[in-house]
Amino acid sequence: MAAQPPSPPTFSIMGIEAGLTVLAVAASFAWPRFAGKLFARLRRHFAALARKRSLALLVVGLATLLIRLAVLPVHPIPMPFAPDDFSNLLAADTFLHGRLANPTPAMWVHFETIHVDMLPTYASMYFPAQGLLMAAGKLLFGHPWFGILISGAFMCSAVTWMLQGWLPPAWAVLGGLLLMMRIALFSYWTSTYHTAGPICAIGGALVLGALPRFKRSPHARYLLAMAAGAVILAISRPYEGLLLCLPVLVALAHWLIRTRRLSMRTLLLRASPALVVLIAGLAWLGYYDYKAFGSPLTLPYTVNRATYAMATYYVWQDPRPEPHYRHAEMRRFYTVDELEDYNRNHSISGFFFMTTVKAVRAVYFFTGVALIPPLFLLPWALRDRRIRFLVISLCVLAVGMAIEIFLIPHYVAPFTAAFYAVGLQAMRHLYHCKPAGRAIAHSVVAICVLLALLRPFNRQLGCPIPEKPVSTWIVSWFGPDHFVTDRSFVERQLQQQPGPQLAIVRYAPDHDPLDEWVYNQADINASEIIWARAMDPASDAELIRYYPNRTVWLVQPDSIQNRLLPYPLAQQVTAVPLR
Repeated sequence: MAAQPPSPPTFSIMGIEAGLTVLAVAASFAWPRFAGKLFARLRRHFAALARKRSLALLVVGLATLLIRLAVLPVHPIPMPFAPDDFSNLLAADTFLHGRLANPTPAMWVHFETIHVDMLPTYASMYFPAQGLLMAAGKLLFGHPWFGILISGAFMCSAVTWMLQGWLPPAWAVLGGLLLMMRIALFSYWTSTYHTAGPICAIGGALVLGALPRFKRSPHARYLLAMAAGAVILAISRPYEGLLLCLPVLVALAHWLIRTRRLSMRTLLLRASPALVVLIAGLAWLGYYDYKAFGSPLTLPYTVNRATYAMATYYVWQDPRPEPHYRHAEMRRFYTVDELEDYNRNHSISGFFFMTTVKAVRAVYFFTGVALIPPLFLLPWALRDRRIRFLVISLCVLAVGMAIEIFLIPHYVAPFTAAFYAVGLQAMRHLYHCKPAGRAIAHSVVAICVLLALLRPFNRQLGCPIPEKPVSTWIVSWFGPDHFVTDRSFVERQLQQQPGPQLAIVRYAPDHDPLDEWVYNQADINASEIIWARAMDPASDAELIRYYPNRTVWLVQPDSIQNRLLPYPLAQQVTAVPLR
């Protein structure tokens, strides 16, 4: 009997946010001077902090770190649940073993799984930045999530630093705090293990923040910061990173030619440290590609997509021929789940519809409902010389995303700082529409603060997020809920058994391929629990003979009463060594 999916909640944090926003806008027109003295007093203290730029960066970063640690009792360390989570955790475990990739395991057809390569090496399909980050978290603090937590804090400081280069100090600090409340504390960027959103946002903030500073004062340290950001983007999300770096390079070249402030010799001297960092970073990525995929020019994703995928990434590409799939769940993921979005994009009406969906999905992630009112002043903000370059950069991003089939909000993470800079400029225009505009600006910030306080208590408020959220990557915030906990429960049961275990997973025909259970550590043979796919009896018998000293279990994720059973075939298989 298959488990029934839980019914969605009838009350949501998004509903609370929308209701508060509507009330706040209405109240701002009715009583525009309400609490005006209180907000004026808060503004003075806020401006005093913002003028101390270095201190402001430290306060924003530490506040993110300490608040998230403080709510751990009600919003605990997240558990992995998506295929992407386990793939990046594999990368982290591989790096902790001192390797860039692992040798292909002997029984690899039983271990095949989504977003993991088995040939030419056993490795994650993803770029290495997130895995390196989580490996550092595990090494230094005992758990990979702490690497993500710290990257979220650095993200808020880095974006604040970028905004200080483009906007007045107080607005820059406000942007860092809004980013903290909306994304760093509770969004899926820091409540899962797969997005690399914070590290990408850091890379983008370094590139964009260095540009205006170098124009004002052309020191080598700003080019060094720009190069460091470019390297981060190259090892995390290079396509979107390229969409960001190209306009920056054009703007930098235009400024150098127009102003002629630096001679060629001076420019080369000041750019030398940055070039060293850039070349070293790209060389390391090439070495990683060589060790993991067999060639320094074979990028992550390439092998996995060529092996398993039918859907391509860009709208002008035809789908690939269907490859040979050894497992029904993997076939369903690649030939049904992925191809749906691909097929929607291949008609004129479908292309425009999906482009609109992608735009709404990206904007809503950064704004939610509360920060939408300032966007009504966007036409005025877009005409401002101050942020003209950032608007052009976002237009480049829009074109780049329109021609790509898929879009999840972390894909555009390199442009996080640009999104917030443009939105804050719109809020500045709203703020100067006295008195109602100023009241609305105060109100939306207050709503963000209130919702950040309520977010850890969503269950107590009667609005839990569904166990398997359909719109996981569309909702603005995650709550403290754990998702797809059945695997973790069975894993704890297996850990209580004496000796090493072999868990052979058999799915029901209608199993959701995204609820994947077959994921393993970097060193499979040394693992306490090995997760394998059930195949035909002969193949399963071969697997059991290969691991003669393990207790063998049949795991049935879609069965409520018989989810974990001794594997019947194990009693019939003799432990004869394989030849």
